[in-house]
Amino acid sequence: MYRRRDDPRGRMVAEITNDLRRYSTEAQHIGHAFASLHGLNATDLQALIAVMEAELVGDPITPGRLGEVLNLSSGSVTALVDRLERAGHIRRDRDTVDRRKILLHYADRGASLAQSFFGPLGRRTDQVMDRFTDDELAVVHRFMAEMVRSMRAHRDEMRAVRDEPHRDGAPGPSGDA
Repeated sequence: MYRRRDDPRGRMVAEITNDLRRYSTEAQHIGHAFASLHGLNATDLQALIAVMEAELVGDPITPGRLGEVLNLSSGSVTALVDRLERAGHIRRDRDTVDRRKILLHYADRGASLAQSFFGPLGRRTDQVMDRFTDDELAVVHRFMAEMVRSMRAHRDEMRAVRDEPHRDGAPGPSGDA
């Protein structure tokens, strides 16, 4: 991944890898700027992104699922959701089918803050995508989807290793035996 490559394909792969790293870094800077502006920490921001992504696909997230996504305990999720709800970023709603189930949604205030901050970035993104044909965008989409799957698989493997007890029976880094 970080080794020097001398053949044309190798150079292209290295350039794409560098571009992905730079894109990720810039996205993190933008996210941190939004979080800082609105008194959010990194976990708050990750939670808001998870709520937004779930809503975008039409499958609102539950607090339990949010905990799985963020790898947080139920107590930590409760504190997180309480904090974001008090700040007006999200709201809790009961599922209309199963009233015992709680769904998390962007609150109007939170959606408005996000739109005012990220709207200009969305317009810039649209301008960039307008410079590509539908066929080119299809390839980029396929590539990005595969990269996201690869990153998530790696993340899940690292979480599993971190949470496994050591072979000698001593607790792992998370304190589990």
